[in-house]
Amino acid sequence: MTCIFIDDEKTSRFILQNLCEKVGNLEVIGQFSNAMDALKFLNKNSVDLIFLDIHMPGFSGFDFIETLNLPPKIILTTSDRNFAIEAFEYESVIDYLVKPLQLDRLKKTLKKIKAPEPIQVKTPIVESVEIKDNKNKNHLYINIDRRLIKININAIQSIKALGDYILLKTDDTEYKVHNTLKSIHIKLPDSLFLKVHRSHIINTSKIIDIEDNSVLIGKDIIPVSRSNRPELIRRLNLL
Repeated sequence: MTCIFIDDEKTSRFILQNLCEKVGNLEVIGQFSNAMDALKFLNKNSVDLIFLDIHMPGFSGFDFIETLNLPPKIILTTSDRNFAIEAFEYESVIDYLVKPLQLDRLKKTLKKIKAPEPIQVKTPIVESVEIKDNKNKNHLYINIDRRLIKININAIQSIKALGDYILLKTDDTEYKVHNTLKSIHIKLPDSLFLKVHRSHIINTSKIIDIEDNSVLIGKDIIPVSRSNRPELIRRLNLL
């Protein structure tokens, strides 16, 4: 069974390499310190299994999964125990291993690849609407600390989901708002804004560069899922 590692920590990749050699039936065909290099590799190669760290600069492990159209089996490796529930919302994730990794635990995980997968039921999200206005106007108001702050819609660069919050970035500043991505999306004009990823909405007029499965807006590299890339390309004024 072929596999790759994606982890920004060199020590973690070294430990995984040693564990895989001890397991015996895993062939490591690539190691990557960031998600972008791994995506470029996967665009030309296929693998059976990915060991994926959650916290990495630029793209998180969850961002990476969202960019894959047909992801292989994925084992999440992390020192953070707080994302286990979110991790198993992805059908491709077969286990969640907390560092430091142990050989016996890894062997148990690999047995799950052949075991029948349980049916996963997603818990519905209850939204609280705090954004006021509608998509027919050129501004909206966000509720922060009981203050309504007026935001020029054309100045919005991107919006990112952060658990129960969203991070709204404008040309000048950024705001962390207790809200959902879906709630703000319906307030924005479809002609200007596009949801390019499970966790990201972008202002397409703010795109500086596009490479593979990501766009550059301001100083931020934002992932684009394979399912949303065709619509993004369709909207661009290509020569």
